[in-house]
Amino acid sequence: MTDLSQPGLPGALPDKRQVAASFSRAAVSYDSVAQLQRDVGSTLLEQLPASLEPSNWVDLGSGTGYFSRMLKQRYPQCVGVAVDIAEGMLRHAREQGGAHYHVAGDAERLPLREASVGLIFSSLAVQWCGDFAGVLSEARRVLQPGGVLAFASLCVGTLQELRDSWQAVDGLVHVNRFRQWEAYQRLCIASGMQVQVLENRPHVLHYPDVRSLTHELKALGAHNLNPGRPTGLTGRARMQGLLQAYERFREPQGLPATYQVVYGVLQKPLEGGV
Repeated sequence: MTDLSQPGLPGALPDKRQVAASFSRAAVSYDSVAQLQRDVGSTLLEQLPASLEPSNWVDLGSGTGYFSRMLKQRYPQCVGVAVDIAEGMLRHAREQGGAHYHVAGDAERLPLREASVGLIFSSLAVQWCGDFAGVLSEARRVLQPGGVLAFASLCVGTLQELRDSWQAVDGLVHVNRFRQWEAYQRLCIASGMQVQVLENRPHVLHYPDVRSLTHELKALGAHNLNPGRPTGLTGRARMQGLLQAYERFREPQGLPATYQVVYGVLQKPLEGGV
């Protein structure tokens, strides 16, 4: 069991103990509202090298196991390991099948042996990690020579419409903070792995109203977990102000919520750096 009782993460990112608890609570409702997660993970699957034939794979930040099941279909002969910090998610995933093993663990301190993994697949999980350089270092440690890390994450600009609308109301922290795109570029290049893919793509969802968006974020366990967030119930006047402020973004399809998605595929060099 990985120890999550560490001090608060640098850069005012959410405390991972709160992240784990929030996603554990959301395990049952998660798949019913996870369209973004399915779309992003499917795009990430398409980025995997066609020639890749791993002997095993790790679904890092596996959640309900949706992509563990996809990985099992793609690599039916492989042993699969689902790793997540949210034990509630792992319990839910275990009942659905997919991975052979379900392990509670932290991407910054992987409970895996050195050079033991052919593929690490991680979709929309590492944005919760304060030390992304540590995530990359751990991935390089556990990957076999020639092994692949494929990740999708979020960067600054995500939920900007919601952030701007709240800023117009009270200026408090209501939306999760994310890492700069330039930080992903810098850290991936410095990781010692070969960068095969690294790009930032906007993904826009539309909602009939603000409450539909905030309800979905809560059902996903991805509602505001930042230090400095307001506590207690949101007052009626502030909520009304949010609704009015968000209306200025309305499009014919509805109210937009933009996610800035980072896709990365990195490969550990073969022995001797070849």
